[in-house]
Amino acid sequence: MHIIIILSVSLILFALAYRFYSPLIAKWLGLEPDKFTPAHAMYDGIDYCPAKAPILFGHHFASIAGAAPIVGPIVAAAYGWGPVMLWIVLGGIFLGAVHDFSSLVASTHHHGRSIGEVINKHVGYLGKMLFLFFLWTTLVLLIAVFLVVVSKTFVSVPSAATASALFMLLAVLFGLAIYRCRLQLGRATLLGIVILIACMAAGWHWPLELPANWWLVILLGYIFVASVTPVWILLQPRDYLNSFLLYALLIAAIVGIFAARAPIEFPLFTSWDVPELGTLFPILFVTVACGAISGYHSVVASGTTAKQLDQEVHARPIGYGAMLVESLLALLALITVMHLAPGDYARTLHQSGPVAIFSNGIGTLISSLGISKAHGVNFAALAVSAFVLTTLDTATRLCRFAFQEFFAPRKGGRPSVLSRNRFIGTAVTVGAAAALAFSGKWKAIWPIFGTANQLLAALALLAVSVWLRHRGMKSTFLRIPMVIMFAITLSALGAIVYYNVIGANYALAAVGAALFILSMIVVAEAIKSVIRPV
Repeated sequence: MHIIIILSVSLILFALAYRFYSPLIAKWLGLEPDKFTPAHAMYDGIDYCPAKAPILFGHHFASIAGAAPIVGPIVAAAYGWGPVMLWIVLGGIFLGAVHDFSSLVASTHHHGRSIGEVINKHVGYLGKMLFLFFLWTTLVLLIAVFLVVVSKTFVSVPSAATASALFMLLAVLFGLAIYRCRLQLGRATLLGIVILIACMAAGWHWPLELPANWWLVILLGYIFVASVTPVWILLQPRDYLNSFLLYALLIAAIVGIFAARAPIEFPLFTSWDVPELGTLFPILFVTVACGAISGYHSVVASGTTAKQLDQEVHARPIGYGAMLVESLLALLALITVMHLAPGDYARTLHQSGPVAIFSNGIGTLISSLGISKAHGVNFAALAVSAFVLTTLDTATRLCRFAFQEFFAPRKGGRPSVLSRNRFIGTAVTVGAAAALAFSGKWKAIWPIFGTANQLLAALALLAVSVWLRHRGMKSTFLRIPMVIMFAITLSALGAIVYYNVIGANYALAAVGAALFILSMIVVAEAIKSVIRPV
């Protein structure tokens, strides 16, 4: 089988899924074209702010498409490209896109609040508090790790630092042009893309070189500001413009694949048990993660995206469509492995890491179009760093939302300063992430992040399933993915606890056991809520 055939069949399946399956999901979720969304009903100009569909798609896509859909498939390719490809395509269509779409719709029906609020209303207060605590700690870990990743990237690729700084300035100007000067979106976008290219060129000519710890401090200040600043000024326009980097990357890679016609060198299947990772089930699934389904996406959908949704019908292209594009990105990441010999793959992965495999693979594909490989590699590295930075600032804002919702009063109570003040929640979040990043203690618990992220997806599917059940609506399309995700994550947690107890790594074993117990408590609360009369 040739790479071109695999890519073509996958593209056709994604298109068919969007054309025929996503309308069914929309029908089962009961989308209402004229429904007054939270972006209008609760408009505050800071977090709740309606956005045009193309802008919100770009913001949402840039927020969910970090490094994970690139890193996960490349690492999981150690099992062979066949099972990874199947999980990306089928998982993206029937699990990931459904999960993202339904989470977004559920949030819009709960005042744009997180999945924690859905759990609170339809499962119970205990489930909500456990979920929000789990969510906040998971996001703090993610922020700490990405702070380190971005700071090291800026040290190793100084041109990306210059370009990223200029992107932020461009985003502010773009936001002001759209929302204050009322510049037509098409014209503003065209001008923004031209300046975006100029920013990349400026980065190549004037790289900004600083030590890693300096970048950490600068990034901490940046994510604090990004979390409290009105979304239309920085995050929304920056993510929208950054999304064009990835669109260009996807198009160039696809055209490059057809032009290069590179043969498959990597094996279809290698082994059920890879020593560095573990058994194919469940480790492959939690390793691929965001390329097929990610709990983080439900946090983005129900955190920032639902607060900016102009019309409820926009949830279909933004929720379902963006996930399919991310699955396409994951497939392209896998393809950069498929033309490698197994020895080259193992050596490069060990010496330089998965991002290097991706960047070099994309550079090779782009070079078949007459562009120098060096420029292709630099462009791919810049796109990855831009999306890691996007994930970083979006995660900080989402973490602040989780903090505020955790301290929100129960029905009838008076709001406290912790639930109302966005500066306090942001300061606590940034402070905790900074402590983890500078101490290096994140390394001890990072191995469990992939499973924790997938557990978030299982809990989100559970929450939305119960919500639909209480509305008397069909939920089988959610319950089946939910059962699959619980089977994967609980098996992975069991394996983590077992192997870390054997290896005397009791701290990580304790974290795994705690997550297992937490999920069981939430499931038990959900069962109680279903048994109770609606």
